[in-house]
Amino acid sequence: MSLGKVLPLNTGANIPQIGLGTWLSKPNEVENAVEIAVRNGYRHLDLARIYQNQDEVGRALKKVIPSVVSREELFITSKLWNSSHQPHLVEAALDETLEQLGLDYLDLYLVHWPVAFAPGKGLSPVNQSTGEVELDTKTSLVDTWRAMIKLRETGKVKAIGVSNFTVAQLQGIIDATGVVPAANQIEAHPLLPQDDLVAYCAEKQIHLTAYSPLGNNLVGVPMLTEHPVVQSVAKSLGATPAQVVIAWGAYRGYSVIPKSVQEGRIISNFKQVEVEQGRVVNRYNTPVTYDPKWNINIFDEVVEKSAAITVKIV
Repeated sequence: MSLGKVLPLNTGANIPQIGLGTWLSKPNEVENAVEIAVRNGYRHLDLARIYQNQDEVGRALKKVIPSVVSREELFITSKLWNSSHQPHLVEAALDETLEQLGLDYLDLYLVHWPVAFAPGKGLSPVNQSTGEVELDTKTSLVDTWRAMIKLRETGKVKAIGVSNFTVAQLQGIIDATGVVPAANQIEAHPLLPQDDLVAYCAEKQIHLTAYSPLGNNLVGVPMLTEHPVVQSVAKSLGATPAQVVIAWGAYRGYSVIPKSVQEGRIISNFKQVEVEQGRVVNRYNTPVTYDPKWNINIFDEVVEKSAAITVKIV
């Protein structure tokens, strides 16, 4: 069973340290996964509009609220997608998510990426002449963040934050608005410790949530659970490799959201072990490598150096 730890947000609320991720789940898998997770003790669910499975999550929530948990016992996060960054679209996007989930409010609502897409052309608008995603280079992060700030007055969100933001992007929106995000959800695991970003967020009291703690299959490299060092540590602790990688994130003070749709792994991932810190760097999730390509430099990684566009912060 989980150690039951919760971590504080700068709003005064607490976020459960171990949650269930729902990214990269196939259709018709998430409803069952969420129900299994909640029945086995998970109280933190991480969702997003772009995952295109929030209606399934909503069906699962109807099965467990209030028979297993009250709404107030759950911490539910979702995210604003890139095609709704324009200020006049932000609240409507939130309303769509709440309708899909059958909820009145979210505990945390995040700007999913520091990238705006052209609006009104679907979730992934493609420029027919280039074959790349059609970006909106006029809407800035500050424009979107100001619209997010207004959501707090509606009662539909308890806290607001961001995802995949760098230090410069965070500082830019804070300088412009004076409002510090409650959280920054980032790719973080032993191959991508992001120490500078971690230190900055600690200084600003921005909570970090680690997604893809086990790695993912986007770039055709082995999962972290297959790494020989991880497997060796797992053997020495009598734990699974997944438990070891989740424990690494917990040790560093993150909330961690491993994804699984298999009952045995959902339950196993929630059984926390404790480890000491290790380190070594590799990012699995860089949109310039997506198909269709996002021709924008977000993290300033080597693979992004040739991108035509940089993030518009202000």
